[in-house]
Amino acid sequence: MSVLVPRLRRAAAVTVACAAGATLFATGTAQAHGKGHAPAPKTTVAPLATGLYQSAYSERNHVLWATTAVGRPPVTQSALLKVDPVTLAVKATYEAPVTDTATGARQAVYGVAVDDEHNTVWTTNTRDNSVSAYSQRTGKLLATIGDVAHGREVVVDEAHDTVWASGNGAGTLVGIDTKTFKEKKRVTVEGASPAGLAVNERTGALYATDLGNDRVIEVDRGSSVPRFIPVGEGPISVSLSKDGRTAYTANQTGGDVSVVDLRKGVVTKSVPTGEGPLSVATDTRTGNVLVANRTAATVSVVDPRQGRVVDTVAVNANPNHVEIKGGYAFVVDKSGAVDGKDTLTRIRLAH
Repeated sequence: MSVLVPRLRRAAAVTVACAAGATLFATGTAQAHGKGHAPAPKTTVAPLATGLYQSAYSERNHVLWATTAVGRPPVTQSALLKVDPVTLAVKATYEAPVTDTATGARQAVYGVAVDDEHNTVWTTNTRDNSVSAYSQRTGKLLATIGDVAHGREVVVDEAHDTVWASGNGAGTLVGIDTKTFKEKKRVTVEGASPAGLAVNERTGALYATDLGNDRVIEVDRGSSVPRFIPVGEGPISVSLSKDGRTAYTANQTGGDVSVVDLRKGVVTKSVPTGEGPLSVATDTRTGNVLVANRTAATVSVVDPRQGRVVDTVAVNANPNHVEIKGGYAFVVDKSGAVDGKDTLTRIRLAH
């Protein structure tokens, strides 16, 4: 069992602290909606690095992994960050490998997911059309797998020893064996632009948002024939309920979240959250869903059963990704708010 929650509770009394050169700011900024809601979440903010993109929590190692990539090709600044989820200090920085010595270009890392079973962390190298596996213990690059056109996200199915990557540029969903690092399955949907990913580890079913076609692509473990489920406008991220029966999509163009009954294949509720929803995650303790609204610079807490926003938390500009673990949400942004660095916001969630 993870010791994340008690560790973070001990750290909650800290209002301003310094760790590894990073200043923590306990802001407590939140706006609540509706009556009878739980107390507004408290937030703690720390500058991490320029070019933050996504994060993933490792229960095995009790760390938060974050990716950074700065600018357009040739990208010369890119790294994996190993972050303490309590102090929000960067414990280690592992620079992405150089791919062109003439320009200094690196194999820039963007999407990230953790495989605690094999103690690895996976990244999408979007500009290089590949994905990579790194050792969580040493940060060493273990393998790079190509032919993932403009890979956006990765998700790990530990139960079936598979990591999935979304090839946004070619309409592909690529499954890779997490033990051998070899491709094991590829599903191509002509005209699709897969972006966000979620996997039901009980069944092995994969769910991908199709950004350009306003739908979710469902691929069962034993089949390569997808099912399509219409959702809101511009779905870019997807998360599943704890029982795997419901999907939630952040719809970037529509400014809302679709609540999807996966058995019936229909949207049962559409919940407005704010401008530019970019990332969605499920709080499995409460069943609530958190949505990072990039344009609005907020995180919405959605009760999908009631079909409404129950809290809105202000964060720094351009929140890019939200990760939930142990009663806390971790939000990375692209604000450059503190000495040019993007920040990590930790939100204490209501029970």
